[in-house]
Amino acid sequence: MLSPFRYSDFLLSDIVRFIRKTLQVGCALLIRKLPQEVKHTCSFKRVPSIPRDRYSSLELSVLSQDSLKEEEQENMRSVVKEAEQEVAASRRPWYNLSRIARLLLGVYTLLLLLFGALAWWVHSHSVLPIDVTITREFQENLAPWLQITMRVISYPGSSLLLPLLVVAAALIFWMMSLRLEAVFVLALSVVSFVLNTLLKILIGRPRPTGHLVDVFQASTGSSFPSGHVMAYLAFWGLLFSFGIILFTGKRWWRILLLVVSALFIVLIGPARIYLGDHWASDVLGSYLIGGVLLGMALWVYLQLKQRGVLETKRARERTEQSRVLRTFPRR
Repeated sequence: MLSPFRYSDFLLSDIVRFIRKTLQVGCALLIRKLPQEVKHTCSFKRVPSIPRDRYSSLELSVLSQDSLKEEEQENMRSVVKEAEQEVAASRRPWYNLSRIARLLLGVYTLLLLLFGALAWWVHSHSVLPIDVTITREFQENLAPWLQITMRVISYPGSSLLLPLLVVAAALIFWMMSLRLEAVFVLALSVVSFVLNTLLKILIGRPRPTGHLVDVFQASTGSSFPSGHVMAYLAFWGLLFSFGIILFTGKRWWRILLLVVSALFIVLIGPARIYLGDHWASDVLGSYLIGGVLLGMALWVYLQLKQRGVLETKRARERTEQSRVLRTFPRR
């Protein structure tokens, strides 16, 4: 008794023979009615028969070959598409930025415009009534603990403590094989100091005086913009940013770094107003220009970090094995 598969092979062979016989008869009848010059085009060549037991294996081989060809073509199309995308990205002009980059560029441009308008206004009007009102409101509370707190917040920027902290942080990053971060800590603080000095010379706004508000801590030099606020944004703002984008996990030292940095950044502005060293517009201008400077520095840092600038092979391997440091994709 034949198996179902064997019987299907016999049936398929009979069908093929029937179709071939039918074609032979039809072609013979057609040739008789055609002209002599075209009869050779309808000649029928007998195709050698295929053994019945090889139909199934032949069909399977043909299907497998077709599937492999389709898979190869699909892989080839995907590779070509990725290559075209990479070429297009490499040829993309500098002004064709991503959506996030365009958004940040728009924000920085707006902040710079606001800073420019504020700088021109305070240069033309050295004393603003709203500044006097804000300072007097801040100084209504003369509690000793509040004065001590404001002095403590402001002290690092008024002494050599802040420069020492900058150098110490840079050394710590360098010893951790984070050379790019060490360079940025030093460079951003220096650039912020130079920029603040130039702006104070250009604008030349006088500081608050004792006949308008209480001056608990007198300082020299021009008032706009506040050097303390810009310096704190350059140092503590950069440390806060590193704590977010460079380190991972919920370790106590990372949380402490974020909290301390945030407190110094937020409180230094009110502290300078409360102590009578700066007007509120001085602090606002410092936050504007200092924020733009910090944002631009972080953008440059991320670009260099993805390219592995100042990163040794040993530092790269250590970062990949570490559970504390975050890895960055390479370009």
